[in-house]
Amino acid sequence: MIFLKASYAVLLAVTLVIPTFEYAAATTVTLEPKTQSKAESAPDAGFQEGSAYVGAVWQFDPATGKSAPKLDGSSGAEDPYQYKPDTLCRAGGGGLGCQGLECPPTTEGGAEGTPVVWKKAPKAISNPDWTDYRAISGPTCLYDAKPENVLANIAARILNDFRQLPVNPGTLEAQPFPHTLKGGPTNFYTTATEQAFDVTILGQAVHLTATPASYTYNFGDTTTLGPTPVAGYAIPEADWLLNDTRTSHIYTATGNYPATITTSFTGTYSVNNGPPLPINGTLDLTTAPKTIQVWKTEKALVADTCQENPKSWGCPDAPGL
Repeated sequence: MIFLKASYAVLLAVTLVIPTFEYAAATTVTLEPKTQSKAESAPDAGFQEGSAYVGAVWQFDPATGKSAPKLDGSSGAEDPYQYKPDTLCRAGGGGLGCQGLECPPTTEGGAEGTPVVWKKAPKAISNPDWTDYRAISGPTCLYDAKPENVLANIAARILNDFRQLPVNPGTLEAQPFPHTLKGGPTNFYTTATEQAFDVTILGQAVHLTATPASYTYNFGDTTTLGPTPVAGYAIPEADWLLNDTRTSHIYTATGNYPATITTSFTGTYSVNNGPPLPINGTLDLTTAPKTIQVWKTEKALVADTCQENPKSWGCPDAPGL
């Protein structure tokens, strides 16, 4: 756009001629001068009294991704827009008419074209988020450029996105809790479950799942169990300190121990309701520490019950308790 000093103000009227799903048609932007006063101009347009906006006619060809300036049949100012091919067709891009579009080679032995739609954004915006801009052309075949493949771009970043999900690691449960006994098997298990998330990545609808795959138990006394695929399970109270399960642990000393569990989640993702694809990597989450208070037991022979003699050994009123 060119700024020229004059005794009147000119506003550019913009006429967009956009083809409807014509594969090699051009998009023409026509800028026509129109006089108006400063009071009529937009407050944020940067208009100054005595200035004039003089534009050009720009013709964008989606087949090549290039635009050509014209001003009364001659070259004009620089095109104020930047253009980007979008391979939404490959990702099942909604109702854009991409499905079924074929791009055969234009020459014998040549490479096939890529189905794309074109988007534009003002050059004044650096690194625009192209998902905010609509297509300015119908689906067309692109031969002269190598557009980004949205599926490949999603695949390249999916592990990082997966690890940013608000996955609930579940909790570590112990039986009995909070007190257990030295020398007795304390049963541990986790409540982690499979979770699903629907997010938008690079303008595409992506469905992700996070599935618990393995567990590492840290019992807080320098001993661990795992990684193991066993999540453990709850047992009846009558079996506490008696039933030695695959995830139980026997503490050999009294004290308070911060127990945790680390769950490794595997994931899958699908783009625009496509088939689920595996995510190469895991999301490892550790629960907050749960303090296990380990007490000791002592045995002795007594002559009567605590009801008969409250001061008998081991009873609440016994000396030293």
